[in-house]
Amino acid sequence: MKCIAFNRRGTLLAAGCTDGSCVIWDFETRGVAKELRDKDCVAAITSVCWSKYGHRILVSAADKSLTLWDVVSGEKIARITLPQTPLLARLHSGSSTPSLCLACPLSSAPITVDLNTGNTTLLPVTVSDVDNGLGPPSRNKPSDGLPFTPTAACFNKCGDLVYVGNSKGEILIIDPKSIQVHAMVPASGGAVIKNIVFSRNGQYLLINSNDRTIRIYENLLPLKDGLMALEDLNKTLDEVAGVEKMKVVGSKCLKLFRELQDTITKVHWKAPCFSGDGEWIIGGSASKGEHKIYIWDRAGHLVKILEGPKGALIDLAWHPVHPIIVSVSLTGLVYIWAKDHTENWSAFAPDFKELEENEEYVEREDEFDLTPETEKVKESDINQDDEVDIVTVEKDAFSDSDMSQEELCFLPATPCPDILDQQDNCVRSSPKLMDSNNSGSPLSEEAEQNGQATNHASSPLEDDTGGTRMKRKRKPSEKGLELQARKVGKPVKPLKSSGRLSKLKSKPGTDLDSGNISD
Repeated sequence: MKCIAFNRRGTLLAAGCTDGSCVIWDFETRGVAKELRDKDCVAAITSVCWSKYGHRILVSAADKSLTLWDVVSGEKIARITLPQTPLLARLHSGSSTPSLCLACPLSSAPITVDLNTGNTTLLPVTVSDVDNGLGPPSRNKPSDGLPFTPTAACFNKCGDLVYVGNSKGEILIIDPKSIQVHAMVPASGGAVIKNIVFSRNGQYLLINSNDRTIRIYENLLPLKDGLMALEDLNKTLDEVAGVEKMKVVGSKCLKLFRELQDTITKVHWKAPCFSGDGEWIIGGSASKGEHKIYIWDRAGHLVKILEGPKGALIDLAWHPVHPIIVSVSLTGLVYIWAKDHTENWSAFAPDFKELEENEEYVEREDEFDLTPETEKVKESDINQDDEVDIVTVEKDAFSDSDMSQEELCFLPATPCPDILDQQDNCVRSSPKLMDSNNSGSPLSEEAEQNGQATNHASSPLEDDTGGTRMKRKRKPSEKGLELQARKVGKPVKPLKSSGRLSKLKSKPGTDLDSGNISD
């Protein structure tokens, strides 16, 4: 595995592999639910991205291809080959069936790709102070003519704006339809921006710079109709123009919230992202041979460092709902990090507390009263006449869901075909079972000839000739009964001869006096 991505609810986990396939796991059962494999693609997968409602997956590969898959049917919807290898590809975040995607190639500016027609549009990565600075640059070559370093870009929550981080440490806010730069936010330090990620709720933006610092910005634009609000800001600012105007507009779009770094080790960061609720930030150490995950709260405090096995970390993902982190190692393994819950059965009541050592206890004044004062205060705070609201639905991380759209949370289970070797063994063993069931001893054959059924309680035994005979319970002989009667002291009852016993008398090798039958 090389890269991972959760669907919107966190029930499915997709991973891109080095052989060009995309494996989808059912995260509840930890079983493989689907495998998407393209015979035309044998190169390593560089990124995977789910659509908003989970019906489609976009896969970018090292052979310069973008492939859009239908998740349920496993069929390929579209495949496009780009001029450069896409390091990252993201579907339009506001559409349920997106056909527009954003790709960040290896050595060119970010591009928007129409997966239906195959048309690509180059996005600007710098602003030039020409006229009003809002003119779209050339779509065929960079505006400044300089070689590109890999550039980061992402859609906002609704998909009407694209945020691009360039090599000068600037964040450009671009309209993907008109290819127009509306605002610019210069990051402190001016270092190359390697990653740019929005939180799930769209309220915070994270950038990972080359100066070993993760910066978090607060999004001041409305979550919906952000493009309209941005255009209104440009109209109100007439006293400045050009780059200065973009910076003023940018200051009203993004506000620096926190800066995260390791001041001791000065480590570079890999694949930083937000938690599902945006309250936590995680980043992986980019040092070779280290599999460390740093966890900060939104206030900027380092809360935890998770140390994994040897092998560099290449990708990270936080579960959208649960406190679970998934990391990918350079060796190709996926690790799942979760809280280790230990059951404690020493506390038998909810109000009991387990003590590590003796503590001095001071009782309350009303502890042994029939109606303690604390309970009286609690009862007074509760108003029994208040009506309970059972109609209003509280907003959660998925409150923007369109109820008319059916969301794909689980994939139907497809039974795996049996292995041929097991089928051959079953076919070979079945004739033996039939032969063993149909084979019988001479005694049973003679009994069937006389109209007598074999004893159902018998079990097959092998004889010297390799056949099977039925073990049956034999009746004792007259002499045996006499010996038993002498020991017990009871009168002897004559033994009635049966048809089976008379039949045995005619067979040679039988000793009826001893009550034994020799083989």
